[in-house]
Amino acid sequence: MITDAETLKSLMTEGSLLPQEEMLAIGKKKGKLVIGIPKETSFQENRVALIPETVQLLVNNGHEILVESKAGEKLHYSDSDYSEAGAQITHDTSEIFKANIILKVAPPKQEEIDMMPGNQTLISALQLTLQPKETLVALMQKKITAIAWDYIKDDHGIFPVVRTMGEIAGNTSILIAAELLSNYNNGKGIMMGGIAGVQPTEVVILGAGTVGEYATRSALGLGASVKVFDNSLSKLRRLQNDIGQRIYTSIIQPKLLEKAIMRADVVIGAIRAPLGRTPCIVSEEMVASMKENSVIIDISIDQGGCFATSKVTNHLKPTYKQHGVIHYCVPNIASRVARTASIALSNIFSPLLIDMGTMGGCKEMIKREPGFRSGVYVFKGKLTSQLLGEVFDLPYKDIELLLMAL
Repeated sequence: MITDAETLKSLMTEGSLLPQEEMLAIGKKKGKLVIGIPKETSFQENRVALIPETVQLLVNNGHEILVESKAGEKLHYSDSDYSEAGAQITHDTSEIFKANIILKVAPPKQEEIDMMPGNQTLISALQLTLQPKETLVALMQKKITAIAWDYIKDDHGIFPVVRTMGEIAGNTSILIAAELLSNYNNGKGIMMGGIAGVQPTEVVILGAGTVGEYATRSALGLGASVKVFDNSLSKLRRLQNDIGQRIYTSIIQPKLLEKAIMRADVVIGAIRAPLGRTPCIVSEEMVASMKENSVIIDISIDQGGCFATSKVTNHLKPTYKQHGVIHYCVPNIASRVARTASIALSNIFSPLLIDMGTMGGCKEMIKREPGFRSGVYVFKGKLTSQLLGEVFDLPYKDIELLLMAL
């Protein structure tokens, strides 16, 4: 006689021989991020780190977003746009700076750091001219992990934010030049490019990097005659290949450059220095030889400028004349088209933040992602940037060694 226990045992044995469903391991639950988006207070900084559509994406992924009231007003994003996307709107600035992750465009000011309780993550731009030693020391004292978004690399070793802002600056510089050439801006009264039977505008571009490439594309698109100068043959060759057509390119040789500038209607300065000041490659004598009411746009002005006559201007009074030449030397061209720039920034930040949440937080992402790690300049209060250490005479440590000690 078979007992109930024996029947149950038999069924269990037979069942174990049948095909079974695959048992998948349950992944680690995603970490919830609390992200603060403050209203930018730096002079003429109109951008915002996250737009409402990106906020909605992050909220749908389980993260909490705090947005300071009127943070997006200069881009025509209202508080209701952000609240409908799932953000919490606050009028108290100090609440924003209590978030675990603070995401902003401009470098932090001392009063903003004072509102931070400490042991947080700050993601913003790193600009030596706007970040004195005192603010850096304050971040270290509060054991902040500070990440420069302009030094973050992607999987291909490219700085995505720098490239994107360069694309915007290059395109916009030609549009600005077109405005300054018109009669209504006391220019020469000529059209950028040209039409049948009229000689095209002559544009000289100094630098064949991202800014120079997109300035070249825009100028060619409007029908201008373009000459590009750079000291790197590989950059000039890449530019020719990417543009897809033959244009005048040259190594920077003083006599050739002087001749080109003398004939130019517009000269765009897009020289970038890896470290330190941009080399000044256009002398005052060269500027004085230019045509009356021709235009200089010095995009390199944020690194000192590549024209001897360049002086920093702003969006309220962007131009001045010297030797009869119109100079435009605004360092933050992207803020002129702040909505486009903010959308571009959000496109870069959103996948980074989603990955950060999936990995369980900023510290884990710094460990796992070398490209993200390259943007870290302060890790838990310890300076990790050799450049900042040497500039400000502060002790620094290699971040790889700090991570090994964890």
